[in-house]
Amino acid sequence: MRLKRKDLLGIEELERGEIEQILSTAESFKEVSAREIKKVPTLRGKTVINLFYEPSTRTRTSFEIAAKRMSADAVNISVSTSSVAKGETLKDTAKNLEAMRPDCIVVRHLSSGTPQMLSKYVSCSVVNAGDGAHEHPSQALLDMLTVKEKKGRIDGLKLSIIGDITHSRVARSNIYGFTKLGAEVTVCGPPTMIPPGMERLGCSVTTDMTEAIRGADVIMMLRIQMERQKESLFPSVREYSRLYGLDDAKLKGAKDDVIILHPGPINRGVEISSEVADGPYSLILDQVTNGVAVRMAIFYMLLGGTREEAQFK
Repeated sequence: MRLKRKDLLGIEELERGEIEQILSTAESFKEVSAREIKKVPTLRGKTVINLFYEPSTRTRTSFEIAAKRMSADAVNISVSTSSVAKGETLKDTAKNLEAMRPDCIVVRHLSSGTPQMLSKYVSCSVVNAGDGAHEHPSQALLDMLTVKEKKGRIDGLKLSIIGDITHSRVARSNIYGFTKLGAEVTVCGPPTMIPPGMERLGCSVTTDMTEAIRGADVIMMLRIQMERQKESLFPSVREYSRLYGLDDAKLKGAKDDVIILHPGPINRGVEISSEVADGPYSLILDQVTNGVAVRMAIFYMLLGGTREEAQFK
């Protein structure tokens, strides 16, 4: 089953059925990573370029591993050592990469809309690995897969996203994805970290962390994105942690079977305590594991192949 589109640029543009297809496909690929030889020949001969204009550990490595487990050739381009450092424009970079005939370009960029622009310059597939404060679709998909695995469903669950909402592309993609699958989403953070009009995305808004946690099935904590802030939006890190950091005391207000998510990297002792991050409710490492399966599914559904080939032993 292929996606009905050339690119994966955001969750907002996906239909519910497409999201469910990706999650179902990702579930089937999890078995590959448990094999002794972690590889299937589905995308043999395909070439994937990872073009990252921002630092990344989990996302970049996950996309690379996903491509290689599908037997595709993965090429990583570090912008700091590329011609971009010499002043090459995005359009020229895109055209030069296009001339090498890749099958997919995975791009992360500090400016919102870059993947959409890139997709107009190249005929190959483009996957958004995070653009500014806009979207991070593959992260939302792995988050949804993690919740679905643990809870058995998404429809009817209460998800609370807490932290720096203004600068979080993860928050936006998850709001789009979880609401499309029937969850009730609440965002919470300091007033200075919640942009006006968030309700229009289909979520509830509060600045009271106690209210956000009460009755939550899933709590997603976000780090403070200092690198995107042009001014200080809170008095001090200590004050922020006291009001919006998740610890065992605050967690008592959630449901007994609550699960904790975090897209990483974690700032321990700021938005989440080590006791919670490493505790029994945390599925943070499960998210990382599921990230490989989800990105395998994305490559598979964009670049072709049949389900029978994917199950090749």
